[in-house]
Amino acid sequence: MPDLFQAAASCIGASDPAEKLRLTQATAAAFRAGELAIPEDAPEPEAIGAPGRPARPRLVLPREVPQRGLGSVEGRAAFLHAIAHIEFNAINLAWDAVYRFRGMPPAYYQDWVGVADDEARHFALLTARLGEQGFAYGDFDAHNGLWEMAEKTAGSGLRRMALVPRVLEARGLDVTPGMIARLRSNGDPASAAILEVILAEEVAHVAAGTRWYHWHCERAGLSPGREFIRLVRETVRGSMRGPFNRPARLAAGFEEDEIRGLETME
Repeated sequence: MPDLFQAAASCIGASDPAEKLRLTQATAAAFRAGELAIPEDAPEPEAIGAPGRPARPRLVLPREVPQRGLGSVEGRAAFLHAIAHIEFNAINLAWDAVYRFRGMPPAYYQDWVGVADDEARHFALLTARLGEQGFAYGDFDAHNGLWEMAEKTAGSGLRRMALVPRVLEARGLDVTPGMIARLRSNGDPASAAILEVILAEEVAHVAAGTRWYHWHCERAGLSPGREFIRLVRETVRGSMRGPFNRPARLAAGFEEDEIRGLETME
């Protein structure tokens, strides 16, 4: 029977976005059908490297990505492109969570294969909307911040679950409602509707991160809330700026003391 870890590596390595989507969807379907084994004796994962990605977009420093208003078609396209780039990276991040961390319970792999499948669908929705506006993925510069965090957390499942789903992805829970409102106010309800779908599903993705972060903390004898704030202070540059989407974060498994801890870091 084919191996889930090998299949995940193939998804990560695919450079062409269409091929990455095809492989992701096929791998997720095969896993759901019981056609991919999770070997107990799998070798150690290879050291983390750059995932497969197309020659464009050009990757620049975050401060070099131009900020555009949403009052023009090009500005809205640049905004959607930035979100599409996040979702493209999120596909790779979900597959790396599958590939890199071995010996986890079957439910862990079910969660992250499902997340990869969702992120691929989000990317497809966004790039289709870009196409309707006369643009394509790769037309604007982007940055590599999400994958840099994957590199920083490659050696620890606890750190990965704390800092990717519960920091980087959770920021989407905070900022997306405002993005939706701005798109609607600028006459783009079609793009706003896509972000509403993404927001609803990202709550479940962050919740998966919370679930497995707690799993790791329990086995390490750590207090989840205290350890989370410690890791954020240690790792995240600058402050975590609010306001925080308290209802969405609570739905994603955050505790009140964690949210209050983030608020005191501003």
